[in-house]
Amino acid sequence: MNQNFDIIIVGGGAAGFFTAINIVEKNPKLKVAILERGAEVLQKVRISGGGRCNVTHACFEPNELVKFYPRGEKELRGPFHQFCSGDTIEWFEKHGVELKIEEDGRMFPVSNSSQTIIDCFLKATQKLGITVLTGQSVQSIFKRDNLWKVETQNENYLVEKLILATGSNPKIWEMLQQQGHAIVSPVPSLFTFNIKDSRIKELPGVSALATVKVKDTKLTSSGPLLITHWGMSGPAILKLSAWGARILHDKNYQFSIFVNWLNDIDTNDAAQLLKELKQEHAKKTVSKKSPFELTNRLWESLVLASGITAETKWADLSKTQLQNLASQLTNASFQVNGKSTFKEEFVTAGGIDLKEINFKTMESKLHENLFFAGEIVNIDAITGGFNFQNAWTSGFIVANAISH
Repeated sequence: MNQNFDIIIVGGGAAGFFTAINIVEKNPKLKVAILERGAEVLQKVRISGGGRCNVTHACFEPNELVKFYPRGEKELRGPFHQFCSGDTIEWFEKHGVELKIEEDGRMFPVSNSSQTIIDCFLKATQKLGITVLTGQSVQSIFKRDNLWKVETQNENYLVEKLILATGSNPKIWEMLQQQGHAIVSPVPSLFTFNIKDSRIKELPGVSALATVKVKDTKLTSSGPLLITHWGMSGPAILKLSAWGARILHDKNYQFSIFVNWLNDIDTNDAAQLLKELKQEHAKKTVSKKSPFELTNRLWESLVLASGITAETKWADLSKTQLQNLASQLTNASFQVNGKSTFKEEFVTAGGIDLKEINFKTMESKLHENLFFAGEIVNIDAITGGFNFQNAWTSGFIVANAISH
């Protein structure tokens, strides 16, 4: 029975490393080990953000930041007041990593390489004497005489405090259920929509600023929408998939969406604008040039879908054709059949029920000295560095609670 450590952290990912480093920096006397089931640590960090690692987001106001979390918005408010994006930037700078802000607010290492983050963590764990053990797949966890017993396939550990930072790991969730914790069943979040439709078939790569609604729900989202070979993607779609993760799962990913290609112009206003264009451009061909901020290819496709031929002039448009075009522009219906994973940023909604966690310390309300960090809990965010920020914040709070 290995009793060489005060604290064991299960999970050698972003949350696990950040927690370990902060614990020992605050209290160098504590002996900490990280157990990772794989052969390598920090694998998700390596591939995140296309290999550049989207460390956080340039949103520095806790009450604004929480709005990017479909699950966890209410619970994260307190934690973000303790450790927010600004603190993340400062932390990494102090550890020799400079971050930069991109136009959309995402923040990356100046080096543009996730290896910079990995090296920073590995260097810190070595310097602080934190033990990192790979190939340690946890088989069971239980409490014995006020100590936590952790069994892996090749070693047993006995520690006073246990931190689980295992992300979306069903096996660990199952062990927690045996310990009485409620697990909100995981469903995918952040996915793209599979749509076969003649209006967009020839338009992969075309994007527009649009508003998208899911039929028969309150789900709606605005932002850049990207047409792809298999359907639709881009921030507008990904946000919708995150906020609608449960609803869309219950619909078995078969549903209809309405797309407003003009974003905030409604059908009546669009019809009015088209009437004015009919007067102004009477002699010009309708399909040739987009009068809105849409690419000409998308405009032409929507014109043809409205029953207007490629040669029709503005002057010759009937009332019905004008109305059809206004509808195609502002309320186009598309049938979604299934989903595709968005890049490798695979995120799930689900995890430990938030009611069972004390968010001042990230400690289990059911078991003393059991703490959680990162995505193991039922918190997830849209894309843009927010899931990492949750990892840093929860890790910092655990470290604060433990090292006192």
